[in-house]
Amino acid sequence: MFSRIVALSRSMPAKVYRELRRTHSTASSAAPAALWGLGRLNHVAIVTPNLEQARDMYRDVLGAKVSDITPLQEHGVYTVFVELPNSKIELLHPLGKESPVQAFLDKNKSGGIHHICIEVDDIDVAIAELTKRKVRVLGGGKPKIGAHGLPVVFLHPKDCGGVLIELELTSSGVKK
Repeated sequence: MFSRIVALSRSMPAKVYRELRRTHSTASSAAPAALWGLGRLNHVAIVTPNLEQARDMYRDVLGAKVSDITPLQEHGVYTVFVELPNSKIELLHPLGKESPVQAFLDKNKSGGIHHICIEVDDIDVAIAELTKRKVRVLGGGKPKIGAHGLPVVFLHPKDCGGVLIELELTSSGVKK
């Protein structure tokens, strides 16, 4: 199709050519334009059976800057963030037996990758749009405040290619 558009482009006005190219390009067929912006990868979360040992490995062996261990009661986890030049790694450990990551650790005794977090510029519009597209938003579809003090939601892995995805509002998207 695109080659036919190119051949026809020589005999049509530039405005028509641009519109045809826009509506028939491979980029536009991948997904309709979203009303909200999908941003950068914020972090990859890893559940670990020993948070102190994992933190020390990233700090002492790999030389990374790491945060203090922080309990997040609302999420049922302890966290440590490992700073990277282009993103972060979030180390997770259960905070109590009812922790949502405890079941993951029970199945994966050595721990492993739990989820990825991607920034969005409007979390409310993202939730509405994803819900319309039949993507299940966990937690009743209501954002909670995450480890960075910003609203977050999780998307069901069965609707996201087997990956648990966390969406986090960018700090620039916070309404003042």
